[in-house]
Amino acid sequence: MKTLLILLFSIIPIFLVRAQENHSCCEEDAVTRFANFGKDLSFVAAHNEPGDFKLTNSHGAMITFNTPDGKTGGGYEVKAANPTNKYLFIFHEWYGLNDYIKQECDTWSAELGVNVIGIDLYDGKVATNNAEASQYVQSVETERGLNIIAGARDYAPKDAIFASLGWCFGGGWSCQAAILLGDRCKACVIYYGMPEDNKDKLAKLTAPVYGIFASRDAKINPDVVKKFEDNMKELGKTVTTKIYEGDHGFANPSNPKHDVAATADAKALVTSFLNENFK
Repeated sequence: MKTLLILLFSIIPIFLVRAQENHSCCEEDAVTRFANFGKDLSFVAAHNEPGDFKLTNSHGAMITFNTPDGKTGGGYEVKAANPTNKYLFIFHEWYGLNDYIKQECDTWSAELGVNVIGIDLYDGKVATNNAEASQYVQSVETERGLNIIAGARDYAPKDAIFASLGWCFGGGWSCQAAILLGDRCKACVIYYGMPEDNKDKLAKLTAPVYGIFASRDAKINPDVVKKFEDNMKELGKTVTTKIYEGDHGFANPSNPKHDVAATADAKALVTSFLNENFK
């Protein structure tokens, strides 16, 4: 019996260490890590609720497409004024595909002369307050999100080429989309979203990346940005980042900490980047 007890006490710590290692591994996943921010009251409080903004004179329409997991996905499509095989995938913030994001889709389509699909990662749910947003952001399963992106990819013509852009929650998913789309993705824009830090995944990324970040962002902070830059450069990938003196969500007009000048500067840089690479 004494020998058995000694054996058990020697094995238990090993199991505990392994459990902790497995837990840490899961926590390090970029998508999961951001989703867990929904539990952080300080992060939740940093988001101003969207209010009752309603889009008028919409240039797009809601669409439905099949997804590889046997379900359907949805999005907001804006077709270019002139036919083109270019598709910009836009990824919403943590409130969902609301009228603010649809307005961005309209604006970017006109700005770049491309088709735009605002990808709905919440499967039809739109948050009207932070409590709902916190719940929805934690409910998105990585596999389901990737299936929705793949469905949007397959909805586009066979010869389509892509670029991706997103803010906050959607900024991280813009990075995931660029990885999934492979060499069909020509440019990726991340606005203060969690970048991928798994080098095996980043190795599949062929698109150049432009990252817009904030110096006072408590979660996607300069250290996170530096690690992403280092990983990308180590892999021989093209990455450009700019960190503005500001707070998370500074480019959102509904945010009390919205920085008009920084937003305009970032918009000009991103527009130039997309025009240069989205060919």
